[in-house]
Amino acid sequence: MVLEHQGEHGSQWAAIVSIAGKVGCTPESLRRWVRQAERDRGLRSGPTTDEQARIKALEREVRELRQANEILRKASAYFAQAELDRRFKP
Repeated sequence: MVLEHQGEHGSQWAAIVSIAGKVGCTPESLRRWVRQAERDRGLRSGPTTDEQARIKALEREVRELRQANEILRKASAYFAQAELDRRFKP
């Protein structure tokens, strides 16, 4: 909506302020949505919505893998110590 009507206003910000009042949100919220829409259309550099979702999913996967590695490292150390204790008992 902002991209369609920004020619009717002196600047994009003026269009955002005008439209934000009509749709019932803050101008800053609408400005962020406009910036994201521009990135999705290739008009502005930066990650698209799909890329942001993929990054978020990959970050979640990395976090889970790090947790799993930490659990495996602790389990390995525990069982290695148990094996050492078992070998030296008479």
